[in-house]
Parts: sequence; C-alpha cells; structure tokens
Amino acid sequence: MKENKNIVDREVLEVIRDSYAAIFPAEKKVADLILRKPQEVVNYKVSELARASEVSDATIVRMCHHLGYSGYYQFRIALARDLGKKQFKVTGIEGSDDIVRKTFEDFAETVLEIGKSFDKETLRSCIDLIKNAGTVHIISVGNTTNLARYMGFRLERLGIKSTYSELPEYYINHINLSDERDIAIAISKSGTSKRVLEAMRLAKEKNLKMIAITANIQSPAAELADYVLPSSAKQEPLSVYKGYSYLNEFVIIDALLSFTVNEELIEVTQANRPELLLAGDKL
Repeated sequence: MKENKNIVDREVLEVIRDSYAAIFPAEKKVADLILRKPQEVVNYKVSELARASEVSDATIVRMCHHLGYSGYYQFRIALARDLGKKQFKVTGIEGSDDIVRKTFEDFAETVLEIGKSFDKETLRSCIDLIKNAGTVHIISVGNTTNLARYMGFRLERLGIKSTYSELPEYYINHINLSDERDIAIAISKSGTSKRVLEAMRLAKEKNLKMIAITANIQSPAAELADYVLPSSAKQEPLSVYKGYSYLNEFVIIDALLSFTVNEELIEVTQANRPELLLAGDKL
C-alpha cells in the first residue's frame, strides 16, 4: 500500500480499525495489542513491540506500511500526538505558585538524575579527548543543529578549533578532510538520524574517536561511538510536544564545556580576543 499523504491527519486507532480486515494475520496480532494498550505501546521501540506481540521486527514495519505510514517512527509519533490531545489540559499558572515551583523542580530533578547516572571515567575520557583534539567535528541534524552551533562557538572561545554546520554536505566534508588528532561529537536525541549515522561511519573510517550525546543508549549512534553520554537517566513517556525539548542535551554540553576550560590555552590562542573586539557594540 502506498503512503497516504493524508494519513497523518487521521487518528491512528481509527486507521487501524478501518484497515484491520486488509492486513495480514501476524500484523493483526500487533494491531490487537495497540488497540488494547495504546498508552503502553506508544513507548515501545520496534523490538519491544515485536517482542510483546510475538512477531518479528519486519512485521511491525510491514504493518505500518500497510496502514499507510512511511514507517514505525511516523506511526508512533502520530499515536503519541493522538494520545497527547486526549490528555492535554490547559493549566493556568495565575495564583498557583505550586504549579510553577513543581515545573522547575521537575527540571532540576531531571538534571540531577542525569548527573548521577554519568560514569566518571567516561566523562573524564571525553574531556581529555576534547582538550587534546586538533579539531572537534560536531555532527547534528535538524533541531539539534542549534546545539551544535552553541557548542562549536563555546569551544572556539575556549581556544579549541571546531567545525559545525546545519548542512550535512559541510560537516561530512570537514570529517573527510580530518586528521588523526581530530575527534567527532554526534548529537542525536534518538540516535537514529540517517545523516548523523552517515557522518559517524565516515568518522570511523577516518579512525576518529567519537563521542555520542543521545537519549537512546541502545541506538546505532551509541554503538558507533567510543564514548556515550546519555541525555536521559530513565525511560520517559513519548510526547510529541516534549520531544522538541533539548534541555538534557544542553545540560550535558554545558557540563562538558565547564570541565574543558583551560585558561592557559585561551591565553595562547587569544581565544578571548573576539569578545574584546566586540565589546564596543555593547553598552
């Protein structure tokens, strides 16, 4: 079945019910589980859903194609959106200090959990790699390119050369021209972005050491990396809206940068000179 361009506008459970008679028996086992437990299934990765349904990973993907979706990721995001609409409640903050405080407490708790889950030896190795790198090649795509720009700018202000771009052609080209002292840092929340993985495979061919910042420690990006810095300390419910938040990844980057400060290197490279030159533009 060809992908229906209007499929994402329809409710997933409705699509399943309408197409149920046309899908294969093995796919019906998956559909039955989704219809019974959508709140639970939305948090499953392909392998987890396959295991729970007692079918193969390929069956999951085929079912999504037969329903009209481009793949399991699109299917899962659409399901998360539908469930989010039903659960979403607009909560006013006027006159409610508890709600505001609780929100910030949740942020703080998430950051603390990430810090507690970090392996100190891995963190130390990553810091040493960055400090001694010829050039740090930062790999990102889509929403995470803002993080790459931020990290690259900060590294350069610390006297460490870096490359970063929102265009895959650019960062792949930089990696292709890299030398043995260079390293690569991949930022990918899902750890499955195709362009990020392509660049990481090229970096591996060039024998570059790699650090991955990802929320999915079982992802292809995590497997390719020499060191993994997990941006999630626990399995969180999939939310199509919260999925746009990169607070966790931002915190990890800032932690790395805070440990990477080297006053002597900043002095030698005159990395702080641009700030002095631009100071006249500020009151």
